[in-house]
Amino acid sequence: MTIAPLPFRKMHGLGNDFVVLDARPRALDLSEAQVRRISDRHTGVGCDQFIIIRPPRDPKADAFMEIRNCDGAEVEACGNATRCIAKILTDETGRDRVTIQTVAGLLLGERSGRGYTVDMGEARTGWQAIPLARECDTLNVPLDRDDVPPPVATNIGNPHATFFVHDAEAVALAAIGPGLEHHPMFPARANIGFASLTAPDTLRLRVWERGVGITRACGSAACATVVASVRRGLTGRSIRIDMDGGPLFLEWLENGHVLMTGSATEVYQGTILPSLLEEPRP
Repeated sequence: MTIAPLPFRKMHGLGNDFVVLDARPRALDLSEAQVRRISDRHTGVGCDQFIIIRPPRDPKADAFMEIRNCDGAEVEACGNATRCIAKILTDETGRDRVTIQTVAGLLLGERSGRGYTVDMGEARTGWQAIPLARECDTLNVPLDRDDVPPPVATNIGNPHATFFVHDAEAVALAAIGPGLEHHPMFPARANIGFASLTAPDTLRLRVWERGVGITRACGSAACATVVASVRRGLTGRSIRIDMDGGPLFLEWLENGHVLMTGSATEVYQGTILPSLLEEPRP
């Protein structure tokens, strides 16, 4: 079967970068192996997450956003990517407010003075919703490890474990991130965040992202962190979170929804050639 070239956009939110394909004009079905080849930073385009814009399944939505990690697996949420898709759709429609459908539900995105604001939906804090392997206090999840404090578990469309430490910079994230991601307490694995308070309304956050590794920014991790910090009594509901790629501004509303505000940047557009999509010959 002949494979046609695929136009794409390269975008990022605070350095968390994406390959974005538009599958609204034509059907597009890519295997996990094809996604991995395109996402490879040495032999492909390179990205943290691979995003496909599809026609909406819900008539209230402007588009459906399919999210794949660079390992090819589909995931439920990506806050930085949601801002990028909000940018595409607001530019297309000329409207300041759009609705983006994901497997986790409908997300509202709009232009704001600091870039783009996305309502990431309601944060869930029950142990079954995270999910955790067994019932426990999600404010202090027992991992039976001496090298890290008990984390706060949150689901913001995907599972997160947030560890509050004195100095997030001092954490050997590359060394301990994989083991925490795959800890038996997290049957669906977890995104791992280490946060430290740097001012009354500011946190420093570093993230080991599930299926990706260390990323310069993770929007859903920032959302989980504001929820965790409020539940721990560390901050108010409206805070700034500084990550390697820059700041995000978070607010946990009284109705349980989390608002995230930050930049969304398009870097370039290009074409993926059929040679990258074809299965390698043995």
